[in-house]
Amino acid sequence: MTLTAAVGCLVTVPLNASASDIPTRKPNIVVVLVDDMGYGDPLCNNSESKIQTPNIDAIAAAGLRFTDAHAAGPLCHMSRYGLLTGRYPFRTNVGRWPKHALIESGQATIASVLRRRGYATAMVGKWHLGFEENGYENPLPGGPVDVGFDSFFGIRASTDIPPYFYIRNDRAVQPPTKPIAARNSEGWSPIQGEFWREGLIAPDMQLKDVLPRFTDDAVRVIQEHARRGTDSSREKKSSGNQTVPSEAEAAGKPLFLYLAYPAPHTPWLPSEEFVGRSQVSMYGDFT
Repeated sequence: MTLTAAVGCLVTVPLNASASDIPTRKPNIVVVLVDDMGYGDPLCNNSESKIQTPNIDAIAAAGLRFTDAHAAGPLCHMSRYGLLTGRYPFRTNVGRWPKHALIESGQATIASVLRRRGYATAMVGKWHLGFEENGYENPLPGGPVDVGFDSFFGIRASTDIPPYFYIRNDRAVQPPTKPIAARNSEGWSPIQGEFWREGLIAPDMQLKDVLPRFTDDAVRVIQEHARRGTDSSREKKSSGNQTVPSEAEAAGKPLFLYLAYPAPHTPWLPSEEFVGRSQVSMYGDFT
């Protein structure tokens, strides 16, 4: 499995800038990780691609493209481990499908390092680095909120690996209690198209709605962070001729958001508005 990452930084510094030119305000950081997307799928990497990727192309045009990168392992959870910890995945017991927390207690991550530097940290999306699962009515330790993230909304693994349920911070939003039958589309391989495995699914989850929910939650995180910053700037107290920042403003933090989409990994379930849009395939619509 291959993963492609797009990294956006909301503050840029010219290459010829002096130390005095560099802003002292820390930038907000958004890391978007997509799952199983081919290197040549976006037009910014391949002018002959049949898939229209205007938003990715715009990010690439406005910044830098790094074209020499290597996966940390042959499966996606290994790449996730390498991205978050900076370590080779063979240094821990990654296994084929993690059934326990892979990031060791006390191991530094991007999130924990940035939080120590004063960032608010949030994750939305596919975790796939394991939890210490002990029943869906109990906390799920070992996940994002235990390795440096202030908040998490997402799923434990891919949307073709049961059980299927949403997690908020370290608890199941609703436990998976409904049976869901296996499904696959006819084609060159059973693992393509509308493919998922038999198991249990939470009553509040529809697999086709996972991507829009992650997008909505990521937007919510950004908007709420911006709103807190705006509100705090209006809550200044006056002291004589000086303006004193409020407690909220003094505690204002830059944002680090890690948005890990489970797409275009199977199952390929494009939203209604994207069905047929690529004029290539179900994969193209989903990408």
